[in-house]
Amino acid sequence: MTLTRYPIEQLYEEVAFVAYHFNWGHREVLDLPHWERRRWCAEISRINERMSDDGSGAGGVDARTLVASGPSGGTGPGDGHGRGFGVGGGP
Repeated sequence: MTLTRYPIEQLYEEVAFVAYHFNWGHREVLDLPHWERRRWCAEISRINERMSDDGSGAGGVDARTLVASGPSGGTGPGDGHGRGFGVGGGP
């Protein structure tokens, strides 16, 4: 059985992307399963595209206001004060 390593540069990009947009620490992002981290990257990209396409910020809504709880529901990663930044209920 051959194990394939996850490309380290791609991992750094994903962690930086999610951490930057949701203000999560690198440990919270690294603790996410690979599929979920990729899903958050896709969701953030989709939000950014909507904001860019209509020029009004996704109908006037900032990406961070579109997210309400951590990656698995509940508060999850955030600032330690119950303010998580994941889409409600998780992907």
